[in-house]
Amino acid sequence: MPIKTLRIPTTDGQADAFAALPDHGDRHPGVLMYADAFGIRPVLREMALELAGHGYYVLVPNVFYRHGPTPVVDLPEHIGEEVRPALIAQLMPLIEAHITDERILSDADAYLRFLTAQPEVAAGPVAVTGYCIGGLLAMRTAAAHPDQVAAVAGFHGPVGAEGPELDRLLSKITAQVHLGHAETDLTPEALGELNQALDAAGVDYTSEIYPGTVHGFTMSDTDAFDPAALQHHWDRLLPLLGRTLANG
Repeated sequence: MPIKTLRIPTTDGQADAFAALPDHGDRHPGVLMYADAFGIRPVLREMALELAGHGYYVLVPNVFYRHGPTPVVDLPEHIGEEVRPALIAQLMPLIEAHITDERILSDADAYLRFLTAQPEVAAGPVAVTGYCIGGLLAMRTAAAHPDQVAAVAGFHGPVGAEGPELDRLLSKITAQVHLGHAETDLTPEALGELNQALDAAGVDYTSEIYPGTVHGFTMSDTDAFDPAALQHHWDRLLPLLGRTLANG
């Protein structure tokens, strides 16, 4: 399956990105995939290709493009616990600069506009999925574009709001939602509160803690990786896309 290197026009410049797509020439449902805080790297290409193999056009933007093209920080082949704190220290200023309400919404507009304009992408709704901080971006994108986003999934990521702000965010979501939480990220009590808010907003959702997992469980290049949890993620994500996207 091919990978295309792309540049997405935004209000602040151009975001480097890649797309993974099936190797046959039909048009395919579009999926916007937000990477985790470590950004675009081989494991994200593997995951996008896996999803493309199920019949989707998968667009993965560099959300830190204002700082520069991928890679925005030098990454080892394996992100072990011994290097993780230093990498997070490098990335936190970028997260704080780029993950603002104004920039999230402006970039989401640009990414969806670009995705839906691609000749290989079928007309109709799209899905958004995200990992770690990308889960927050996915939820914000779905809330801002209820007419376009039919499915949203976030894995080991913050929702990024609480209290009245969370209620306002969820009230705007019309997409079907799956949230897969790490056991170390969310207590059962916090999960119950989040799910109560989803219920109150009338969201069609599944939201669960993946047993025995730590933050980052889907990423095979980290110490957090859990193969069973990655498979569980596919077992949740693929049916969600199949239910909501035409020709999925």
